[in-house]
Amino acid sequence: MAGIASAVGAAALAGYMLLVVAPNLPALDAVTDYRPKIPLRVYTADNELIGEFGEEHRDFVAVKDTPEMMKKAILAIEDTRFYDHGGIDWIRALGAVRSNLRGSFRQGGSTITMQVARNFFLSRDKVLGRKMAEVMLAYKIEAALSKDQILELYMNQIYLGQRSYGFGSAAQTYFSKPLKELSIAEMAMLAGLPKNPSRHNPAVNPQRARLRQHVVLGRMRDVGYITEAQYQQALKEPLRVSAKGQEFDTHAEYVAELARQVVYEQFKEESYTRGISVYTTILKADQDAAYESVRRNVLAYDQRHGYRGPEAFIDLPSDPEEREDAIDEALQKRRSSDRLVPAVVTSATSKLVRVETIDGEELDISGEGLKLATPALGENAKPAVKLRPGAIVRVVKSDKRGGKPAWAIAQVPQVAAAFVSIDSNTGAYHAMVGGFDYNLQKFNHVTQAWRQPGSAIKPFVYSAALEKGYFPGTLIGDTPLDLGGGENGQPWRPQNDDGVYDGAVTMRTSLAKSKNVTSIRLLRAVGVPYAHDYLAKFGFDPAKHPQNLTMTLGTGSVTPQQMAAAYAVFANGGYQVQPYLIARIVDGDGKVISETKAPQAAQEGNRVLDPRNVFITDGMLREVTRSGTGAAAAQRLGRYDIAGKTGTTNDAVDGWFAGYGGGVVGVAWMGYDDPKSLGGREFGATLAMPIWVDYMKVALAKLAAVERAAPEGVTQVDGEWMYSEYVDDPSVRTIDMELPPPSAPAADEAPIVN
Repeated sequence: MAGIASAVGAAALAGYMLLVVAPNLPALDAVTDYRPKIPLRVYTADNELIGEFGEEHRDFVAVKDTPEMMKKAILAIEDTRFYDHGGIDWIRALGAVRSNLRGSFRQGGSTITMQVARNFFLSRDKVLGRKMAEVMLAYKIEAALSKDQILELYMNQIYLGQRSYGFGSAAQTYFSKPLKELSIAEMAMLAGLPKNPSRHNPAVNPQRARLRQHVVLGRMRDVGYITEAQYQQALKEPLRVSAKGQEFDTHAEYVAELARQVVYEQFKEESYTRGISVYTTILKADQDAAYESVRRNVLAYDQRHGYRGPEAFIDLPSDPEEREDAIDEALQKRRSSDRLVPAVVTSATSKLVRVETIDGEELDISGEGLKLATPALGENAKPAVKLRPGAIVRVVKSDKRGGKPAWAIAQVPQVAAAFVSIDSNTGAYHAMVGGFDYNLQKFNHVTQAWRQPGSAIKPFVYSAALEKGYFPGTLIGDTPLDLGGGENGQPWRPQNDDGVYDGAVTMRTSLAKSKNVTSIRLLRAVGVPYAHDYLAKFGFDPAKHPQNLTMTLGTGSVTPQQMAAAYAVFANGGYQVQPYLIARIVDGDGKVISETKAPQAAQEGNRVLDPRNVFITDGMLREVTRSGTGAAAAQRLGRYDIAGKTGTTNDAVDGWFAGYGGGVVGVAWMGYDDPKSLGGREFGATLAMPIWVDYMKVALAKLAAVERAAPEGVTQVDGEWMYSEYVDDPSVRTIDMELPPPSAPAADEAPIVN
């Protein structure tokens, strides 16, 4: 009777599956026409991945390109008889079915084919109806696809933790290298993830991941995929799991975001699933240099201006477990910033501060590591600043001392900064750093920040003066000015930044030393309307610049991007360029969607400046970097084709350095988003020029110096070049400081210096 009952039960189950389950199975389009969700990826010009956008991190790897040992590791632990069964491994499954029918519902006998069915079509609920559908789908999939095709689907679709889908993506996420470069130990680690990606995640639970890896290695040995020697070697191999997860080796977050916006504008949400790749004009080495330079010099500025105190304070419970929970909770709320590690002070004296980080590591900080925070350790330190147990601080790893890494108290800077460089001939971006840390602020100061340029605008006024016949040897009166039109009816008395007046200086010296009163006299001689319109030649928006004498002091508004394009005109021989970022966009099949061909250099249709003007202005800008406000830039770089100009606005609210050499134009800027003084002793030369120089050391390392030959139509007079047609014109030899003042600045136009 029992046999008859079993037979009837089996027949009923079969009938149910055929009549009820089978007709409701989904079509297999998702697997027979597999289109994995490949994220949008952004690359440098030299193929360094700098950005990835999409909910699913996936790097599709064809089964033919998958290492044999990776496939064996998966089969050993997931489905050893995969190539022998027809979709269901009944030997393995029957035991699981018996266990589940008893009510435990804990045992699984799923084959790889069944897992593919579940991942594409079904939920993970362990109920009988879902299992029946899974079995039927497995048979349909086996009938429609080859074994290799099924395995390929599995290896690319399976979720493996850390937002990574597929083994190709997981290899990059956990080990920062492609699948083909993994060792047996690393492959076994990945093969152990599908069972429980959260529990066996090596980035989160390294101990559990290691135990699971040992199980996989044991199976690989038992089924003969690896030898005993390979097994023992893999057990002993130390695993270096990447700590950066989905971060990238090159920090170019502002670049990646701009590229994402371009793609999204065209493809909307499909941008994140079609496998689109964007290749920018950014160069990895240049971007790395720019990023490190901005970070290093912003931190240096921040240290010069003192410690502001802890970010916050928490109470530390006496119970050890509660104490750890409080520290974890507090530090998890802190936004991360590259290498500025949040920590909680657990004890503090004037000579030793002990902190604990979010991973439970205790660090002792002493000596030089306490230099920044010394005022916060004094007995009379204000409560809001004082370092005491419960204070939340930042620590940074500095140079090693005695073989051990040394740690120091640091802080997240409040000041903003930006750097951009372009190819002066084509306009292609080589580097772009839109702020100190993209994770802290998404605002891109290179393209979005409109700031006063200060004296960095002066070269364009001096260039305009050349067109009026003036030349670097023109003498300009350097005596105090007393002009009308100041605030509240008071006279406007612009001053030289250093308060020094030399009586008379040449136009070359005036620009090199960034003298304000001589620059005003020069603009007055050139004519404000002429100079104002002249700015458009360089890509500036004249509407954003005042039509009065303060224009030469930089009271208008520019972006670092604009400044780079403007200085490129001097660098490339007089041609206007349009900065561009994206070289080409490619779809998931490798088809080019769009492409930007690098413009040919020196196209006469793009000429905006007379070659003579470029030659003479370039000579004056080189003087700035040798003997002027940018002195030492050329010397520090060890080459003399360096040209540029500092810029410091009134009260040092903005600091600039813009310049070029070797065909590369770079612009550095520093300032507060909520404008305020950067400090009474800060100038473009102390704020921005160090960023520029540090970058140029790398960017120019393999680039030849650019020398300029005198063009036709210029003549030397007393050692200075001038347009030949003005040689006999005495009116361009001097600018009389007693000229009557024409239009004065509007009362609400604040004069600025340097």
